[in-house]
Amino acid sequence: MALLGNPFVGNVPKQMTEGELIQAIRVDIAGELEAIIGYEAHAMSTTDERVKKVLRHIADEERQHVGELQQLLYLLSPNDMQQTEKGRQEVITQQQSNFQGIMQ
Repeated sequence: MALLGNPFVGNVPKQMTEGELIQAIRVDIAGELEAIIGYEAHAMSTTDERVKKVLRHIADEERQHVGELQQLLYLLSPNDMQQTEKGRQEVITQQQSNFQGIMQ
């Protein structure tokens, strides 16, 4: 949660190393995912269709941010991209076999 009274709360006191920047982007991705969860939870908890529409729209914008941040992460850390792709391919392979043989 932001500390609204302190305008310097988001400032990083030094230049980050590449490793620190990679980690910071991962934290940013986690923050965007957390925001999506919050907006969707709020949308699910109301019957007001106007509110639902706006909150779902905001959640979709956060999803775009996730994509932007992931692309930055992949530019800085090709290993992250390779491991993510390996995971994607594992699920595609499992899907092709109709998820047979997966431990339950």
